[in-house]
Amino acid sequence: MSAGSDVASLSIVGYDPRLYYRGRGPLEAVSLGLEPAPDEVVFRCNLVSVSDGLMRDYSAGHISSQEARVLIEALNRELKVDGVTFYPGVSYRNVVTMKESLLQEGKGPLECVPPHAISGRAVEGNLPTGQGSSLLRELMEKSVAILAAQPVNLVKIDLGENPANMIWLWGGGKLERPPSFRERFGVTGAVIAAVDLIKGIGKLIGLKAVDVPGATGYYDTDYDAKAQYAIQALHEDDFVLVHVEAADEAGHNGDILEKITAIERFDAKIVGKVLEKLEEWGEFRVLAMPDHYTPITVKDHTPEPVPFAVCGKGIQPDAVKGFDEFSVSEGSFKTVEGHTLMAILLGKGNSV
Repeated sequence: MSAGSDVASLSIVGYDPRLYYRGRGPLEAVSLGLEPAPDEVVFRCNLVSVSDGLMRDYSAGHISSQEARVLIEALNRELKVDGVTFYPGVSYRNVVTMKESLLQEGKGPLECVPPHAISGRAVEGNLPTGQGSSLLRELMEKSVAILAAQPVNLVKIDLGENPANMIWLWGGGKLERPPSFRERFGVTGAVIAAVDLIKGIGKLIGLKAVDVPGATGYYDTDYDAKAQYAIQALHEDDFVLVHVEAADEAGHNGDILEKITAIERFDAKIVGKVLEKLEEWGEFRVLAMPDHYTPITVKDHTPEPVPFAVCGKGIQPDAVKGFDEFSVSEGSFKTVEGHTLMAILLGKGNSV
């Protein structure tokens, strides 16, 4: 399966994506409070910057949520197709729902390329193909003229910023609800994340979505606040998932300094502070890991197994002293399937 946050994060919370994954779009729709109908397909809708036929910026300069909302409203107002509705999310990450009956033309499975996978590359040759692709391509093409006329983009151009001059549709799927986290593992839980995908996965499996002031899904996210709210969440629930997007964004941007900074802040301000508090409480378990690789040299996700560290009551330490891609290969767990980690963490299976 694709090395994306959707597949990987669903796996991390204990759900085998081969059984439960239905596409990225419906996961983000759940975060937005949407309840897609059984005959609706949900797609992720990026606001992107395209020039000279190339994907210049998959995030339109990490457009603000306020600017994105204005553009999404313009698309609903001017790009009128019965059965198609756009919804604003966080920054460049938005969604669109469309009736499944509109996606019947074409042959073969629908294939859509994520925009971050083609940074700096030609758009032509990477547009949607297969059944339903004609409508997606039509919407993407028609969005160009509509977005070009919006004052938000005219201002961005004047300021020398990347305009959101096209939409990019991908990650389509239909909503199906799996068993809840509590049903599977017998514990209650919460999720702390700025991005709709992770929040949507949490809400889909019944975790409480905790809104954190200052959580942005980018470099400037408030790490201290996330740690504080995580500790508060553990006063009410057994488990909390804390997600930070900054290192991934730095990888997509090819920015080594920001990636190092994001990892250091995550280590000191979240892992460190939460561990400090948990040690005061006594009994606990912690799992720390990335969901996937996003190498600076590639600027996209790659599918190698990722390192993880787990500690706490009943878990015996091994000889590994460093947390990196190479040292952990000698760890006592060796390589495990991602969807088995949650049972290990919670002591519900797989001996530790």
